[in-house]
Amino acid sequence: MTVLFSRKCEYGLQALLYLAENAGDGNISADRLAREIDIPKDFIAKILQNLVKYGVVTSTRGKTGGFSLSRDPSDISLLDIVQIIDGNAVFESCVLGLPECGGDAPCPVHEEWGPLREQTRQLMEKTTLANFRPRTNT
Repeated sequence: MTVLFSRKCEYGLQALLYLAENAGDGNISADRLAREIDIPKDFIAKILQNLVKYGVVTSTRGKTGGFSLSRDPSDISLLDIVQIIDGNAVFESCVLGLPECGGDAPCPVHEEWGPLREQTRQLMEKTTLANFRPRTNT
């Protein structure tokens, strides 16, 4: 279970990492993605179609169709993916989910979370899909 991101975002990140790691394989089917990263096929297909809309992924129909990255992995940051799928809420809202939390009515962790939230955003911004090494079969 993740603390920061939705399950949809987790799956999207995992799928794009898989596409980046296996870019040399050409298009990768939703079936293969679902099987390899253990995500329901219909769910991952919907997530990827959303990423197609934002120009991160390309979708090709037909016998050799599937999904592939539409940009170089070094041009896709983890922050790009998070913002497309989950938006900026994780970087703007209370970590405890308290709607009234803010400068005037801070929650118990408000002051400590602010710098951590910014560090997390910066880390996600500078980390791209290219930072992950392809998997090797050993």
